[in-house]
Amino acid sequence: MPQYFLAVNHDEAEAARLSALTPEQMQPMFEAVGVFNQQLQDAGAWVFAGGLEGVESSTVVDGTGDRPVITDGPFSESKEFLGGFWIIEADDLDAALDWATRGSKACGGRVEVRPFQG
Repeated sequence: MPQYFLAVNHDEAEAARLSALTPEQMQPMFEAVGVFNQQLQDAGAWVFAGGLEGVESSTVVDGTGDRPVITDGPFSESKEFLGGFWIIEADDLDAALDWATRGSKACGGRVEVRPFQG
């Protein structure tokens, strides 16, 4: 069965909005995502999912030269960055888009859908 990457992308404004929320304000979203995750598992579509720490916690490794170059922070400055993701199995793109719609509602953000290479 084809696998799809459902990416929850954030921008700086969204990250600032989320970081300003109290744990109590975040709880409904956590619960909705938990319900969505359970729906994926119950349907047999779940492969893996995870939320990521902030982009500022990233480390970049460039091993293309004679010696690796390790740099703190994101590789490039961009308007959007990955905040979390699901890897699912779905019959086709339409089914993956349906799951992404539900995931978007649960997490309160946009979800990008990309198929894995065959």
